[in-house]
Amino acid sequence: MPKQGWEEIRRIVALAGVAVALGWLFGQIFLALAILFALLFIWYFRNLIRLQRWLQKGKKYVPPLAGGLWGEVFNGIYRLQQRSRARNKRIVKLLNRFRESTAALPDGVVVLDQSGDIEWWNESAEKLLGLRYPQDVGQRLTNLIRNPDFVRYFGQPNPTERVEFESPRKEGMILTVRRVPYGNKQELVLIRDITLIRRVEDMRRDFVANISHELRTPLTVMRGFLENLAHGEVEEEERKRSLELMLQQATRMQVLVEDLMMLSRLENQETKVASEVVPVPQLLTTLREEVELLNREKQHRIHWDIDDTLYLRGNSKELDSAFMNLLVNAINYTPAGGEIHVRWYGREDGSACFEVQDNGIGIAPQHVARLTERFYRVDVARSRESGGSGLGLAIVKHILNRHNGRLEVESQVNRGTTFACVFPPEQVTHAETDDDLQSATGP
Repeated sequence: MPKQGWEEIRRIVALAGVAVALGWLFGQIFLALAILFALLFIWYFRNLIRLQRWLQKGKKYVPPLAGGLWGEVFNGIYRLQQRSRARNKRIVKLLNRFRESTAALPDGVVVLDQSGDIEWWNESAEKLLGLRYPQDVGQRLTNLIRNPDFVRYFGQPNPTERVEFESPRKEGMILTVRRVPYGNKQELVLIRDITLIRRVEDMRRDFVANISHELRTPLTVMRGFLENLAHGEVEEEERKRSLELMLQQATRMQVLVEDLMMLSRLENQETKVASEVVPVPQLLTTLREEVELLNREKQHRIHWDIDDTLYLRGNSKELDSAFMNLLVNAINYTPAGGEIHVRWYGREDGSACFEVQDNGIGIAPQHVARLTERFYRVDVARSRESGGSGLGLAIVKHILNRHNGRLEVESQVNRGTTFACVFPPEQVTHAETDDDLQSATGP
């Protein structure tokens, strides 16, 4: 028994001794003891009431003042309350840190109880799976996500693999889900968005398939001609024709390899844009001469509208390649005798724009978003007839990204297409004097 308990017993015994002495003097010993124990009962009952009222008020109130054992009881409970409050504060801080850390996770996390019902989830899981609070708390996850692969995966008792399925929240988003046992028969469900990974894998497969196909066709043609030349007597006219066709196929492969190398350099180089001032009007003058040579066969009417004072900060070789790709596309995909408008101008917001507009075959809306993908062609047959590699617009996109620019496309089928390279104001500069022109073009 603690010290305070013995002191309380001694105090009661001492009071009983006094009551017995007084009762003996007056001849009422039992009455004196009854009065003493009645008073002790009232005192104890009063302290019980005070304890109950104090506990009802809450932990923030100080304990009532009392002596003896009751004072120790009040102080002991108060100390327990203080320790409990400090422990709760630590737990709350840990919970807040846990929630903050899980909220920052890009992957979704769902906690399932022993019965497989949802206990908790983080913000990423809410975005990826479309969970709603508090309606979905206590629900079965398979009742909310009805994908057959997902339901089949959760039907396995001890899954070791993961399952992939399309997000119910967003069309085209691919998710992977993995179950991890923890605690007392509970489970963590980890959700990850792998849309970009799958897209990259698809692009890699498409790239290998496309490059193989692009190289197989000219190699097959060249091998056939070479076999004929090597194993048989060929007339002079047929020999010349074979050599011309082989030269065309070799040129086609050379263009493809050069475009691939250009695209590889753009992807591997730093994104920092060169600081040189590019005299775009002079660059377009050079391109105009090259375009006129390419246009001899189709005889398009090409109109040029160039702002001679509008320059760019960037890389002249890259800009030359981007502009030339758009001009060649306009020539190749516009029927003979068509019209092409080329503009280089400044916009009201301070940006600069290189625009190529034609009245050619146009592009259907479903193709516009994919035009800058490698080897993507709207019309495969026409692209191959024109000698295109399918990489031109991908190169344009990368060059514009390196110059903080963007590619805008407007098109209507059988009415024409407009490609616009838009450069932000920070890339734009003006040359309005001879000194500015000389500093831009060099001595």
